[in-house]
Amino acid sequence: MDEERGALTGKPMAGPPAGDETILEVKDLVVHYELEGETVEAVNGISLSLKRGRTIGLVGETGAGKTTTALSIMNLLPDPPAVIKNGSVTVCGHDMLRLKPRQLEKIRGKDISMIFQDPMTSLNPVMTVGNQIAESVRLHENVDRTIAFMRAQEMLELVGIPDIRANEYPHQFSGGMKQRVVIAIALACNPRVLIADEPTTALDVTIQAQVLDMISDLKNKLGTALVMITHDLGVVAKVCDEVAVMYAGRIVEKGTLEDVFNDTRHPYTEGLFNSLPDTDEDQTELIPIPGLMPDPTKLPPGCAFAPRCRYAAAECVEKRPETKQFTDTHSVLCVRYDETDFRLRMRGGGKDGG
Repeated sequence: MDEERGALTGKPMAGPPAGDETILEVKDLVVHYELEGETVEAVNGISLSLKRGRTIGLVGETGAGKTTTALSIMNLLPDPPAVIKNGSVTVCGHDMLRLKPRQLEKIRGKDISMIFQDPMTSLNPVMTVGNQIAESVRLHENVDRTIAFMRAQEMLELVGIPDIRANEYPHQFSGGMKQRVVIAIALACNPRVLIADEPTTALDVTIQAQVLDMISDLKNKLGTALVMITHDLGVVAKVCDEVAVMYAGRIVEKGTLEDVFNDTRHPYTEGLFNSLPDTDEDQTELIPIPGLMPDPTKLPPGCAFAPRCRYAAAECVEKRPETKQFTDTHSVLCVRYDETDFRLRMRGGGKDGG
């Protein structure tokens, strides 16, 4: 299994040297959706930080809390029903959760931008793509319409679209081209932090690799820090320096790409790897993680992954685990992570059913 992951990671991606400046920091974030008669515990105390020029991947199944985390960072949660119960989010020194709407308008798009999941619904159908990019430029830069439109044309060229198409409308573009336009809008003012929420999910598989390569290239050219939200470990291996694995609203394992891929410590992370097809073996069936993610309105009292975990002990069911930091870069949310027998079984890959 380690060999498979080493092949998946490949060579480290060349990029701008990581700076010492922390430009994104999330501390003890708790977000609930308070609905009539029930409360959805979407994010349950996550912390992460990101330095200049680095990329972190937020990985997990649908419903893990990845998008809610991203919207919290941007302060774009619907209120109501979303309620931030605890925590702080700092972007380039700005306390995102305490700023007023007018202050947030000046930060979003300039200091931090977001690429949303579906390019089909992210663009205004009655505005030309050039004007949509120029709108962001005019909002944050002291330039006139002509200069802003010229900047929009430059951004289109940067993402591989001829500048002459700036006068066309979204319906005249393919899905892959629309995603490129969305990326151009997000990068138009050279933000210091970029959040990409499943940026290739709505695209044809033949276009996905092109879009990822483009995001990586632009990140390197502009020195932008990147938060890549995905369920695809292949995407993580391709573009990320660090990985945070989410489950039921908590980060269950976090570390560098090498930490998480080559020294896996959490059973859920191991299950994600076991679900990947093995190209070196004649494997006809994938090995899924048994069961389903718990109902976020009724999370269990102990470890949320315990009902699906082959290694669960009595204490896992009864006691909610705390994050354990066992190297400078690698942490895990598991009470058994350092037990010898547990580690030996984990290194066996978990494929024998035992």
